[in-house]
Amino acid sequence: MLSGIRVISFNHFHAGPMAAQFLADLGADVIAVEPVDGAFHRNWAVAGRFVAGQSVNLLTTGRNKRSLALDMKSAEGKAVARKLLEGADVVMENFRPGAMERMGFGYEQVKAFNPGIVYASVSGYGASGPDRDTPGQDLLLQARSGLAARTGRADGAPTPAGPVIVDQHAASLLAMGILAALLGRATTGKGALVEGSLLQSAIDLQSESLTAWLNGARSETPRGRHGLASWCSAGPSGIHATADGYLAISMASPADLAIALDLPQLADLPASASFDQRDEITRVVAEQLKAKTTADWLPALQQQAIWHMPVKDYDDLRGDAQLQHLGTIVDATGAEGEQVTLLGHPLRFDGAAPPVRLVPQKLGAQTRDVLLEIGYDPAQIDTLLQSRVVAAPAA
Repeated sequence: MLSGIRVISFNHFHAGPMAAQFLADLGADVIAVEPVDGAFHRNWAVAGRFVAGQSVNLLTTGRNKRSLALDMKSAEGKAVARKLLEGADVVMENFRPGAMERMGFGYEQVKAFNPGIVYASVSGYGASGPDRDTPGQDLLLQARSGLAARTGRADGAPTPAGPVIVDQHAASLLAMGILAALLGRATTGKGALVEGSLLQSAIDLQSESLTAWLNGARSETPRGRHGLASWCSAGPSGIHATADGYLAISMASPADLAIALDLPQLADLPASASFDQRDEITRVVAEQLKAKTTADWLPALQQQAIWHMPVKDYDDLRGDAQLQHLGTIVDATGAEGEQVTLLGHPLRFDGAAPPVRLVPQKLGAQTRDVLLEIGYDPAQIDTLLQSRVVAAPAA
């Protein structure tokens, strides 16, 4: 769908590379420009895990991209970058505000020689304002935005979400903004500056509960009691222990719970009690669920049409029939020749997800190809390689 769109990605770590990967999945020619010793996410790995020398960060955000290793600090490297950007449709970066301008490739600078450019930038706190230069990272933004304060149990501490949900959401929003700008350019012929921030992404993740709070909803505790999922949830919506595991119960009426869980004291409560008496309902349900195993509770919950789900962990996901049907987990031969496991694109188009065309590549795997495409001849490329302006794997 994005065939013919060229994206130059000066991104590192997660939000920027992930947004670029979304575009690559949809067919854009994404050229990931990295320093000659590799971008941060290539050299640092979540859980310290590398597969055949490739970081799991790269495996997470590197599919369907070509790799160009380039020394952007050198005059020759800047000349290569200029040639790349002259023919680009989209340029992406997630450095701290002002870094690209100092290199000569800020939005206004690129727009001057490529007026149709869609220039996308994501930073911790935005390109302007009192905190624009403050380091931005997922955990810090969960703390700053109220997300951590509103996650977890009332009898525990503020709890960050385990995955990097702020970065991931920022990536999705940025990709959406780029697609909107490309659509607008097709109509007007004009490019655009698309700016995102981790701070606003963290706020946007909380739209439902934060809007309730801003409009007067209140609770005695910032987090839910007795396993309630949130301060604003109806009882007993949350995760509760069973005799052998954990079970999520969502949005169930007291009358239905009375039948499914053998709790006659709930039978005559009105539906409004799910909010008015949510702490007591949640406490009673949580205590009752401990009496049986998860499997023992499932038939009654199903019969009463109560929304529920056993809590699964990562080891359970490969055997999930629906994930198998959707092709969510993709096993492939990696660039280094060993098997790697990737996650596929999360959307389907005409019944199918975009394929993995390129596994995450070796650093500079397409350096020669890209330089040839923008007008360098083989002798010039050899000179750039010898001077370490660019890098490529050994032939």
